[in-house]
Amino acid sequence: MNITMRKSIEDKLQLLYGDRSEEVYKGIEKVIEKYVNRSSSEKPWVTENDVMLITYGDSIKETGKAPLQTLREFLVKYANDTLTAVHILPFYPYTSDDGFSVTDYREINPDLGSWEDVNELAEHFDLMFDAVINHISKSSEWFQGYLNGDPKYKDYFIEADPSLDYSQVTRPRALPLLTPFETSRGVKHVWTTFSEDQIDLNFKNPDVLLEILDILSMYATNGARFLRLDAIGFMWKKQGTTCMHLEETHALIKLIREVLEISAPGTILITETNVPHKDNISYFGNGYDEAQMVYQFPLPPLTLFSFLTGNARKLSEWAASLEPTTEATSFFNFLSSHDGVGMRPTEGILTSEEKQYMVDKTLESGGQVSYKDNGDGTKSPYELNINYLDALAGLEEDDNVRVDKSLAAHTILLSVIGVPGIYVHSLLGSRNYYKGVEESGINRRINREKLDLDELVKELESDSLRHKIFCNMSDRIKLRRTQKAFSPNASQEVLFLDDRLFSIVRHNEETGDKITVLVNVSNEQVSLSNASIQGKDIISGRNVKGKLVINPYQAMWIQ
Repeated sequence: MNITMRKSIEDKLQLLYGDRSEEVYKGIEKVIEKYVNRSSSEKPWVTENDVMLITYGDSIKETGKAPLQTLREFLVKYANDTLTAVHILPFYPYTSDDGFSVTDYREINPDLGSWEDVNELAEHFDLMFDAVINHISKSSEWFQGYLNGDPKYKDYFIEADPSLDYSQVTRPRALPLLTPFETSRGVKHVWTTFSEDQIDLNFKNPDVLLEILDILSMYATNGARFLRLDAIGFMWKKQGTTCMHLEETHALIKLIREVLEISAPGTILITETNVPHKDNISYFGNGYDEAQMVYQFPLPPLTLFSFLTGNARKLSEWAASLEPTTEATSFFNFLSSHDGVGMRPTEGILTSEEKQYMVDKTLESGGQVSYKDNGDGTKSPYELNINYLDALAGLEEDDNVRVDKSLAAHTILLSVIGVPGIYVHSLLGSRNYYKGVEESGINRRINREKLDLDELVKELESDSLRHKIFCNMSDRIKLRRTQKAFSPNASQEVLFLDDRLFSIVRHNEETGDKITVLVNVSNEQVSLSNASIQGKDIISGRNVKGKLVINPYQAMWIQ
């Protein structure tokens, strides 16, 4: 380790652990020594070629076979020339929250497969692993050890006084912040940000940090090119604050990056912070010292709002407000995921009336709405729980309109600056999964259906909605991957041509490649006369010479 990096690590440890910093530094050196020669060659930075699938390990199932094997075989056969990377949502043993209440960070859920299955998938695709490091299951060895008085785990969790005022603490869910547990030392109230089964880890204990650094290094040397830091904004707790985005939290992420740059160079950290944009991009640090990528959370609700209203003005204004990232950072863009459509990122962008309009349309389209506790006795919409296709098109549209809207929305995703991630159910044209909600009582299950492989293949090979969406989406992705104008490092300029159009220019100054993107978010035909828009629409193959007509939900990439 060079002197500069050592000093940087020591400074962060001093902030976090004071007098114990030298001891912790020696522990970090041991972690690095353990993993430094295990990783394969360092991978280059992301390009226009990178497109990621977001999926559970068992989103596609086959009788008699481990789901991770089924996933690999399906993707190799149907998407090998479409996708470059796969985000496998938590594949560890768990007790609740569909994987996000982990019992053992180092094991693979046997219901999904084995480490061998993960490694085999990594031979075909870059992988993103979830690092669910804010909390762990109450059934984990760690928490059970705490309850039973094992001295190793005594300070792994956060005990708190329930009589104190926690009203400032940011709450993602309308559930109690503290949960009482019977321990060997009597009843203790323990910090549980997300649920009573998800016990927050105490990073004020350096032993927790060293354990997590070892686990993350192990992931990075077992096939993970990307590490998704789940719920990372909550990591450090300090009485009298919101306990969100604290200086110590940023220091922890910077520390993780520095360790991984030595133990597993080329690993990309992606922070998952479902918060307003300014807070979200703070996880870039100075552009070189914290997360390499952050989730672009305003994109899903603002794209949806554009199609619901037939007006892209809010989306365009937000896109125009984005400041360029450094050449070493980028956005991770998505429209749909295992979670709902987050509403917090629209704060300061949409009015309360506009948000309520989205809530009403979600309910009309068969969805649900989850609320957060504001700390003052009131609640506000936290996320819309609905399949994105049904959110876009409602329940009344015919399949052709569904296909057009889905493809138009995802063309926006594929066009904007950053790296695109596409949820498995968006790629496969799934609909609201009501049975999952009814059986579990969990709103998010509406977009987490488990698909039978045989039935899926039949639909994909017939003239079904799935077939139309999958084929059209695959073709659009393949085309995108060939265009250097869509490099994450290419510039982006928003054009305000017509409020019914989302219009941007992507320009790769290094190669000279330039594409003008036009997406009609309305059900109206839009006529344009603009002498500066000339070239070939590489989607339709038609030439454009200043005058053009964009049909409802049509997208154009003019080169």
